[in-house]
Amino acid sequence: MTSLDRRNDISHKEAAAPGEVRRWRAFAVLAVAYFMTIVDLTITNVALPTIGSKLHFPESDLQWVVTAYGLTFGGFLLLGGRAADLAGRRRLFMAGLAIFTVASLACALATSDTFLIVMRGIQGLGAAIVLPAALSIVMNMFGEGAERNKALSAWSGIGATAATVGLLAGGVLVRYAGWQYIFYLNVPIGAVTLLLARRAVPESRLAGARRSYDALGAITVTGALVMLVYAISQAPTAGWTAVRTLALLAASAALLAAFLVIETRAEAPLLPLRLFRLTTLAGSNAVGFLLGASFFSFFFTGTLYMQQVLGYSALTTGLAWLATSLTALALAGPAQILVTRASAKLVMAAGMTLVGAGILWATQVPVHGHYWANLAGPLFVAGGAIFAFIPVSIGALAGITDHDAGVASGLLNTSQQIGGAIGVAVASTVAAACSRVLLSQGHGAAAALTGGFQQAFWVTGLTALAAVPVTFLLIRRAELARATAASLQHEDTVPARAA
Repeated sequence: MTSLDRRNDISHKEAAAPGEVRRWRAFAVLAVAYFMTIVDLTITNVALPTIGSKLHFPESDLQWVVTAYGLTFGGFLLLGGRAADLAGRRRLFMAGLAIFTVASLACALATSDTFLIVMRGIQGLGAAIVLPAALSIVMNMFGEGAERNKALSAWSGIGATAATVGLLAGGVLVRYAGWQYIFYLNVPIGAVTLLLARRAVPESRLAGARRSYDALGAITVTGALVMLVYAISQAPTAGWTAVRTLALLAASAALLAAFLVIETRAEAPLLPLRLFRLTTLAGSNAVGFLLGASFFSFFFTGTLYMQQVLGYSALTTGLAWLATSLTALALAGPAQILVTRASAKLVMAAGMTLVGAGILWATQVPVHGHYWANLAGPLFVAGGAIFAFIPVSIGALAGITDHDAGVASGLLNTSQQIGGAIGVAVASTVAAACSRVLLSQGHGAAAALTGGFQQAFWVTGLTALAAVPVTFLLIRRAELARATAASLQHEDTVPARAA
């Protein structure tokens, strides 16, 4: 190894030689893996009633098919990102993809509810290794400026589209093949991607860095999140003031406090708290959390409304969600142009406004609803989330050095996935509690379910709109403009710090 190699990240040399790296070919391989992990967040939604029936799930535990994946996914993203920086990004990417693929096969073979939930958790662990490694490779292949913005815009569009494609694919597979095939689908795709990754994706790591991992930090933060989501999901049954609920919430808070203490003292912290001095990074992650909490919860609650109240099949439900996907696809190009040439901060705020407006529109859904009269409008409007996904991705990585590329990538995805896991838990809790009250008051089953879903939509929609003031308060316009500039020659660091 030369002295130049020891002073610089290996990936800088590779990024400087596009003839050797073939960046967009590598990007395509990474994007397939990313697409697969995001599809898995939503593909199970349309299959939940079928899975619950076949594996005899208690109604209160059905959400854990979604939540178990989201929790381990979000909980270990930071550790996955740090490990990728130190041990080798391609190496970790391939290891995580192998775990994800094997766990997918195990999910397809599940014969009990407990085994499926455990395997979904392992799937999430694999995804937590894959995603930050993949995004970190993308960051290192494309230099900050117009080129990276183009790559991140495509990356964000893939994520937003994958969420709705998952719902459609889930519907088709459940209808014509069986619920197991929503997991079998990952096996051949994962195997082929593994074969291509070794040839197409460049290896990179922090040369000369000491391989020190903050495993205790990962354990404490994941434990805190698991306890928090479990407490929220069980509170309607056990009672919000019950000893068990309060104990779980207290334990979650204690573990979170322990995590923060560990991060201030660890030699190689899982999450260097100095990153939050970058105000735009902190604000973008806050918006990302609220985006995940609202967008993924809307998928979860909306799917249950379609199937349990309107009687839609899994296939019809998937087709219904195409409206959201079509909007995201149509707006992906304009969103990229507006982010680069106009105010990315305003684009982010507009995106969260569209998400909130679409979900709040859905609060008006009736018991005997019709697609075009009651659902199409909210679904089309909510597809405007693409306006938020792109600037959130850019803002959360603005000003990040190569040394912190993996951990910043992990932090961004942690914010969104943990937001989704907590959002789904809160939405399902609100819906269940309200439905139970309406049933006790003599309302019919369909009316009670609809009332519960309407209340969940209110909470979810207001969560999305809460991101608008967060955007204006925390996002520094000059910092975001610098990150989205056409070239590094137009950077203006002084206004960024003065904003």
